[in-house]
Amino acid sequence: MTVIKSFFIAFSLYSSIPVPQFTWKEEDMKYVLCFFPWVGAVIGALVYLWGRFCNHCAVGTLCYSLIGTAIPLIITGGFHVDGFMDTMDAFHSYQPRERKLEILKDSHIGAFSVIMLGTYALLYVGAFSEIRDIKPLAVVSAGFVLARVLSGIGVVTFPSAKKEGMLFLFASTSHKRIVVSVLVIQGIACIVFMLWQSFFYGIAAVLAAVAAFIYYYYRTRKELGGITGDTAGYFVVLCEGCMMVVVSVFQMVGR
Repeated sequence: MTVIKSFFIAFSLYSSIPVPQFTWKEEDMKYVLCFFPWVGAVIGALVYLWGRFCNHCAVGTLCYSLIGTAIPLIITGGFHVDGFMDTMDAFHSYQPRERKLEILKDSHIGAFSVIMLGTYALLYVGAFSEIRDIKPLAVVSAGFVLARVLSGIGVVTFPSAKKEGMLFLFASTSHKRIVVSVLVIQGIACIVFMLWQSFFYGIAAVLAAVAAFIYYYYRTRKELGGITGDTAGYFVVLCEGCMMVVVSVFQMVGR
């Protein structure tokens, strides 16, 4: 029953998909992060099906790109984008560490978050518009799973910047050995699938995700002393964007 409740909590927290609601107890949160990548699997499946539909029905590039970009936002309710914007405000404030952590808790958005989100959106939509072939589309669709696998591993292994908040709660209550093991298995399966679809595009996406993960670790350690719930969302957005851009560039080069 604990595992089932963890599944529902994961989808309730990380997606806008309706699931049964109940009072969360500490023991129900042990395995929540194990199901975090499953939200990415739903997103990836929908993005892939949308791409196949557009190719079959000759849907225009603009419609294909904008709706394909909107699918992750619709499924997650913008949960990770909120963390991305808060993190951008904190990083670009150039304030001491304590002040940056205060900015992360501030519900108001600043100019830098809007500027960086707008820049990200332009890069993402532009990159996505170039990915129409089935194999690179399958690779970037699987990337939604890989981004969440890495984010989940970061939650339970990276130092926390604060001893409070949702991320610290999940990090402290998770059964770390089981969670990390399950996430690693899911990550390996995801990478194998990506390489099976296309070694060329798969290796490009995996290297982009790993590079984003390493950057995330060192940037948050330097700027904040660790990660927070907002930076975990920031990483998901960053990782997805990096994979999308790199695969689109490799596709253009390979033509």
